[in-house]
Amino acid sequence: MAVRLSEQFLEQLRDRIDIEQLIGEYVDLKRAGRLTKGLCPFHSEKTPSFVVYPESQSYYCFGCTKGGDAITFIRDIENLDYIEAVKFLADKAGLSMPTEQYDDTLIKKRKRMIEMNKDAARFFHQYMLSPKGQKGLEYWSGRGLTPQTITHFGLGYAPDDWTTFMSYMRSKGYSAQELFEGDLCRKSVRDEKTNFYPTFKNRVITPIIDLRGNVVAFGGRVLDDSKPKYLNTSDTLIYKKGQNLFAMNFAKASNEDSLILCEGYMDVIALHQAGFTNAVAGLGTALTEEQVRLISHYCSKVYLSYDSDEAGQKALTSAIDKLNKTALSIHPLKYSGAKDPDEVIKKFGPERWKTILSGAMNEIEYKLLTCKEGLDTTTDDGRLKYLRKAVPILAPLGAIEKDIYTSRLSEELSVSKDAIMAQVKDAERRLNRRNKKSDFSSLGRGFDDKVRAHRAEETIITSLMNNPDFLKIVELQLTPEEFPSDFYRHAFIVFSERIKSGQSLDFIYLSSEFSNEEMGHLVKLQHSGALISNTEDEVKDSIKALKEENQKAQQTKDVVELSDEDFLKLFKNNKDV
Repeated sequence: MAVRLSEQFLEQLRDRIDIEQLIGEYVDLKRAGRLTKGLCPFHSEKTPSFVVYPESQSYYCFGCTKGGDAITFIRDIENLDYIEAVKFLADKAGLSMPTEQYDDTLIKKRKRMIEMNKDAARFFHQYMLSPKGQKGLEYWSGRGLTPQTITHFGLGYAPDDWTTFMSYMRSKGYSAQELFEGDLCRKSVRDEKTNFYPTFKNRVITPIIDLRGNVVAFGGRVLDDSKPKYLNTSDTLIYKKGQNLFAMNFAKASNEDSLILCEGYMDVIALHQAGFTNAVAGLGTALTEEQVRLISHYCSKVYLSYDSDEAGQKALTSAIDKLNKTALSIHPLKYSGAKDPDEVIKKFGPERWKTILSGAMNEIEYKLLTCKEGLDTTTDDGRLKYLRKAVPILAPLGAIEKDIYTSRLSEELSVSKDAIMAQVKDAERRLNRRNKKSDFSSLGRGFDDKVRAHRAEETIITSLMNNPDFLKIVELQLTPEEFPSDFYRHAFIVFSERIKSGQSLDFIYLSSEFSNEEMGHLVKLQHSGALISNTEDEVKDSIKALKEENQKAQQTKDVVELSDEDFLKLFKNNKDV
């Protein structure tokens, strides 16, 4: 059931929240006539397809189809439910939440879990500073971290027993079930008895902090040979691995227009201590689309520091592919004499790392260097193999880039630039043919009866959004059951109720009735959906088309449902004719 908030409160919220200003806090918007445009915060793109409509206080992305009102935007961008998003906006607007009853159980549960993690982080840190936690402190100190860095990152240590942490958290009022839901403890069932035990035992602890400064998870590393070596908090109500980056809360305040993406927490901590406070890391998973979007919000350039082993290079290739969908400038890092940034800093000092950054390759240079590895380019065979690998890399590039890199290859390999360019052009033509073939095959769809019915539904709902008075025409001839699509049927019911009650169809009043995906579709209908003429005749034609398609569907159903005997009779009758 949709949450009901008073129309008066929602009206106040709408009047106090300007959607351009709100979205402008997350997206760099540019004026385009009466509209504003920017790079979509919900998917990776190089050309802006995200549009804000000030008149209707709505937005829509023509790339990923996300859209809606201010509430929908905050739900998606902050990963909140409906009431949490309303409260977020109300706080921003200086409004008190209405006194009518609504279920705020989830809000309270999130707050409780955040407080629980904060208390857990405090315990791990303070325990490490106590005599019993000395080996944890010795580990961090042994990694070259100063007391200031240890405090800055809130590093800690989990006791080497099963009771100390659990007893402390229970003394703070947290139940075993709460600790279990926050993945601060695990449970086992033996002889029909459930036992709870701490998730982290005899591990140094790294708190994971979100962009708002809340401790949302933990990473633990063993101090002995037990497995697994690294253990991270599983997904919870307040934490999703693929939606966060370690140390992003610090990096976003670095005043740098770049980020250094590392593999491990220790690399990031070492870089921050050395003054490179724009370093971040993933959270135990391959780079996700959500993390790519987060990175693109805070910088225009990203340095990639991945291990040189097979797993690291595979992760690097995947990261480059995902980051390539954005406008980010991508610079993979290569260095020798050390396996990771932490070791570079320890062995050679911060100046060496600064030199590595200043000499960083772009992704094309990196790909060319990688495909040359293991080849002897002083031989004809080595040069040919290298060119065969290099040509597909250059084929998708623009004319200027092609010219630059073919010139470099020509000089490096003593091969005619024209010969290399001819091969690149051939590869480009083959690539274009494949793309066109793929595009053509996707167009082979006819406008069948279902498409006609869908267009009729779309036109009726769009007409009601623009002209609520048309409801009198529609409800005389159509019932909700005659809309074949669940979405349009639901929209017709909601719109009918609101119009009959004299209530507005502004998006802010609809976001509690529809999912975020459905809100996007409604905005598309109003601003870029069916090209309608907003006339009564058009609505009547659409009603007629919908009824005809329903009639055809019913006739087909009737034929399908004929018994074998009735079908044979029908066949004989037709034959006699």
